[in-house]
Amino acid sequence: MTSDVEHLSTAGRSLLDRRSFLSNSATALGSIALTQLLGSDQLLGSEVKTPKIDPARPYAPRQPHFPARAKNVVVIFCAGAVSQLETWDYKPELIKWDNKPLPGGPAVTFQGPAGNLARPQYEFRQRGETGKWVSDMIPHLAELTDDFAFVHSLTSTSNTHGPAENFLSTGFVLDGFPSLGSWVTYALGSESQELPAYIAIPDPRGVPQNGSNNWGAGFLPAAFQGTTMTASDPVRHLAAPGVSSKADKAARSLLQRMNERHLEQHPGDGKLAARIASYELAARMQLSVPEISDLSTEPEHILKLYGADDVENKNKAGFARNCILARRLIERGVRFVQLFNGAYASGGKLNWDGHNALKEQYDVHAEVLDQPAAALIRDLKQRGLLEDTLVVWCTEFGRMPFFQKGAKGRDHNPDGFTCWMTGAGVMPGVSHGTTDEFGQKAIENVHPLYHFNATILHLLGLDYEALSFEHNGIQRRLTNVEGKLIPEILA
Repeated sequence: MTSDVEHLSTAGRSLLDRRSFLSNSATALGSIALTQLLGSDQLLGSEVKTPKIDPARPYAPRQPHFPARAKNVVVIFCAGAVSQLETWDYKPELIKWDNKPLPGGPAVTFQGPAGNLARPQYEFRQRGETGKWVSDMIPHLAELTDDFAFVHSLTSTSNTHGPAENFLSTGFVLDGFPSLGSWVTYALGSESQELPAYIAIPDPRGVPQNGSNNWGAGFLPAAFQGTTMTASDPVRHLAAPGVSSKADKAARSLLQRMNERHLEQHPGDGKLAARIASYELAARMQLSVPEISDLSTEPEHILKLYGADDVENKNKAGFARNCILARRLIERGVRFVQLFNGAYASGGKLNWDGHNALKEQYDVHAEVLDQPAAALIRDLKQRGLLEDTLVVWCTEFGRMPFFQKGAKGRDHNPDGFTCWMTGAGVMPGVSHGTTDEFGQKAIENVHPLYHFNATILHLLGLDYEALSFEHNGIQRRLTNVEGKLIPEILA
């Protein structure tokens, strides 16, 4: 009679050997202990947390990974690379060394030979209770310094506007990756079911250098790409020309019944459900978008607060109206609003790319930005919206401490620049990180932009390591394989 042992596998028979059993047990227990130790030190890979999305309701609100400090986001994106040395990062050594060569400095930078060091082109003064030194270029925003959390030691991986915009908005310099707003709305949906979850508001002067890459969905479902609109140019093609509202409503009602019947006949068809959902949102937007973009209901004192009544400066008035639109969108529960200040490359005429005549051009751009952006923050605060809204001011990289040779402007500098946050979950009045004495390179608490984006996700209750999407066999995330929090700016 054949023994039962003979029917066991080789591995099974080895378990009957006492020495092998004890050896394997010791190894297994050691592995369990190691896993426990690595987990306690947060050295294990994070669990993938894919949101459960109903294709028929892609914008339905979803729970964050953990309790969120912020529910909504407004990003003020200054395209063209604002000089940190003319705004937020005061360097008195530049005044002492004005018009002298930088010791050991580069002979050539991005756009050519380097010139001498150049003092800040605006006076700096101490502001608020914190005594923070901020430029006279932006007096309205300077008054709010005590509310901001500055990060002075950010770095980028590119010194070219297009790829650097991509890196700031998507975490990658290449095209085709999801934007920050798309990741957020993919994870959280929106409180508003009458408007898109994610709205991008281009500058009155045009779109930024990398255009729709800044609000694109990349490889995420297309439902999570940003919808563009401005106060003067609402969402296009919502209404059919030559069709009365009564006839349009009747047609939409019939179409909805037909779509519902078709969906009943094809249950589980996620693509069909998503397509129907997009049509239904467009139908609701026919009513909601004209109403929200009609600023005639705003009182005169609000228009004056923002500078929207400025008849002399049309660009300022246009940007101010966009800022009011941003506030109205947040009031209506839109999850993510991306507000652009500055357009495409134009020798610095339409954005902050001050290579040749920085002071002359910044005088123009600062007037467009300053009062409206400060008014937006004040307005959100006085309405109680800043308690749940995170406001982010950012730019793709900074500027060199010296002028370009033969010019009155500064070249690109990805090695040290400033961005800030305010609002929900942010520690007010903080200045974190430093650049060297001339403001050229981050030297203390250095933070790649990965860290900045990771902190934004964290404030929204999202685990930046776990929020991912499988694309071409890779679990992709906003912060790539990088990223960590900046706890020093969190309340």
